[in-house]
Amino acid sequence: MAATAATASLFPISSPQPDSCAKNSGGCLGSVDVRGIKSKSTSSNGLQVKVNAQAPAKVNGTRIGVMDGLKSDDNITSGAPRTFINQLPDWSMLLAAITTIFLAAEKQWMMLDWKTKRPDMLVDLDPFGFGRIVEDGFVFRQNFSIRSYEIGADRTASVETLMNHLQETALNHVKNAGLLGDGFGSTPEMCKRNLFWAVTKMQVLVDRYPTWGDVVQVDTWVAASGKNSMRRDWLVRDCKTGEILTRASSNWVMMNKVTRRLSKIPDEVRTEIEQYFVDTPPIVDDDSIKLPKLDENTADHVRNGLTPKWSDLDVNQHVNNVKYVGWILESAPQSVVENYELASITLEYRRECMKDSVLQSLTSLLGGGGVAHSGDVDCQHLLRLEGGGGEIVKGRTKWRPKFANRFKNINHFPTESG
Repeated sequence: MAATAATASLFPISSPQPDSCAKNSGGCLGSVDVRGIKSKSTSSNGLQVKVNAQAPAKVNGTRIGVMDGLKSDDNITSGAPRTFINQLPDWSMLLAAITTIFLAAEKQWMMLDWKTKRPDMLVDLDPFGFGRIVEDGFVFRQNFSIRSYEIGADRTASVETLMNHLQETALNHVKNAGLLGDGFGSTPEMCKRNLFWAVTKMQVLVDRYPTWGDVVQVDTWVAASGKNSMRRDWLVRDCKTGEILTRASSNWVMMNKVTRRLSKIPDEVRTEIEQYFVDTPPIVDDDSIKLPKLDENTADHVRNGLTPKWSDLDVNQHVNNVKYVGWILESAPQSVVENYELASITLEYRRECMKDSVLQSLTSLLGGGGVAHSGDVDCQHLLRLEGGGGEIVKGRTKWRPKFANRFKNINHFPTESG
């Protein structure tokens, strides 16, 4: 009996005929639950053995085995017929993934149209503007798209926008080279000594200003400049045509964050950065012109009461060097600003400007002080603490008639309306 019970638990047992139950006294043994599982009790010398057996199910009038019956339970209870269509898997997730991949590929392909077809353009693709190291690890290259909020009344990018691009590529160069510590462009060894970079001189030459929607490519590299300073150069091109738009060069020294004094470059820091130095001359010739002293008595235009806002400060708690450009141009003659565009600017940084400083901007016109619409205009600038305080920035600017580079004869311009 025990062997019979064990065998019955492993193999399907045919369901008893309906009339066989009637013949047995006491009715059928065991019962059938809703799952088709039949419980059957057998006895042998007082030993009770419970046997579970799968009652075969009927589908369309045909008996099937135990496993087939289990598989068809859901279909039987649902009442839906088994067809080829409803047995197919759900492809919606796969189709959604394929659609996403195709959309991403289409976007990438559209960005490939930015790449120039001429091999002499030397324009590398940087569709997402992240930037990368090129030229055997010595040059960092990054693309920028000119946004609508970066253009001015002339529908061209402002000089502040261009200088922000220069500053951004300088910081990203340090980051991509693996030298970015906890500070703002400081290397790990500089952070250990509370040192940061401070610009002492900046020269920017603009051949043409980009317009809204243009994509510019900015290259930057570094070189040694004396014993305790570093030079950084930039070259800005039109990403579509390869035309050179802007050239810039700058000198940088180290300053102690605690004492706010200049510092020599430690040997450990020099070891970090000198492997990235390029042995090339400056991309912009040094402007060493000596200018006359500028004060309230010699200035043609003065603007007082300039104060930095909290948003003008960088992480080193002093005014960002790009902000000085806007303050210098505050005192530029209105006739120059409206009829000329800035062709070049030279800035010599003398001291820091802190958040509580009150500044005075002074400008004088060089060469007699007149404004001739057919020629260039040179200006001298000074940004200092109000009340005859110390000099913050000294500057020189050169202006050319607007749209001069779009005409063959730059002497033909409409006269200023009265």
